[in-house]
Amino acid sequence: MSVERTLKKLASGVILDLDGTLLNTDGVVSEILKIFLVKYGKQWDGREAPKIVGKTPTEAAAAVVEDYGLPLSTDEFLTQFFPMLSDQWRNIKALPGANRLINHLRGHGVPMALASNSSRSNIEAKILHHPGWKESFSAIVGGDEVKAGKPSPEIFLEAAKRLTMDPSSFLVIEDSIPGVTAAKAAGMAVVAVPSLAKQSHLYTSADEVINSLLDLQLEKWGLPAFQDRIEGTLPLEPWCIGGPVIKGFGRGSKVLGIPTANLSPEGYSAILSEHPAGVYFGWAGLSGRGVYKMVTSIGWNPYFNNTEKTIEPWLLHDFNEDFYGEELHLVFVGYIRPEANFPSLETLIGKIHEDRKIAERALELPQYLKYKDDPYLKISLHQEN
Repeated sequence: MSVERTLKKLASGVILDLDGTLLNTDGVVSEILKIFLVKYGKQWDGREAPKIVGKTPTEAAAAVVEDYGLPLSTDEFLTQFFPMLSDQWRNIKALPGANRLINHLRGHGVPMALASNSSRSNIEAKILHHPGWKESFSAIVGGDEVKAGKPSPEIFLEAAKRLTMDPSSFLVIEDSIPGVTAAKAAGMAVVAVPSLAKQSHLYTSADEVINSLLDLQLEKWGLPAFQDRIEGTLPLEPWCIGGPVIKGFGRGSKVLGIPTANLSPEGYSAILSEHPAGVYFGWAGLSGRGVYKMVTSIGWNPYFNNTEKTIEPWLLHDFNEDFYGEELHLVFVGYIRPEANFPSLETLIGKIHEDRKIAERALELPQYLKYKDDPYLKISLHQEN
């Protein structure tokens, strides 16, 4: 299909949100809230997350104080909470695809602005720990530099004004509903990248909703396309995870005819939260047996509607027996596609086998093959005991 037929709207500049779009701020906020609320005999369970994502600091604080019945005013909460949070800003990681996006747009000379409900000083403090970010933006607008934060369009209109460009010439990338609402009210095109799981259906006003920045197709907006995919895969900075193989849902072999070697999400929820739901591939080291090609689904598996984020690796080798309890180490080197729902079991199975073919072929490429020798994969029997 030609680019002309898939073009949604011509954009010449990009405005990015920060928290939840470029930075995994939500993960750090949740960890600090857990610690903070314990002091008041309360337990953070994440249920209030939708009420604080995309809000101004004052609005988010007010929601937590009210919902948890804290014996504090909003200002008192912020006075106690913010120092704990700012101590952790250096630990906030860039979300997958954030550096790729910023470097790509900068390399192509696309004008960029950063527009966040956070205060200007907090924005500066957060991006300080990410080399090259600050100088990539021609304008940075904080929530304290406008009369009203998102969902008011003012913050985006101010960004356009500072770049001396027409608001309609921008593509905005946002993770929150208030942010999407604000950008649309400013007359801008919006791609939503929801930061909360299973919330995509709520982003009805966005021009497009994608699973993660890894799935962004800039050419749809007349912007320079990424050129870094190889043979249907996107190379990633390698990351790893490991543990004993557990019994899964029993559907891998029985329902799908695909024997997955499941790992317990317990203890791995933090690292799994850093990576978007989707299909990944790489190498698997199985104790005392060897190193194998693997393709893995990470996420909620919409077809089966999992209640927690799981990791289901498929080792691309025919084994004669089960290996429950054996130590499995995984090194992920690339990304294939976002998680998706399928109309039938047949189409799901067909797609999984297609993923297998893509992974098997890609892992022969030197770029991916070299990781087969990663020391993390070499598990000897004595290491387990």
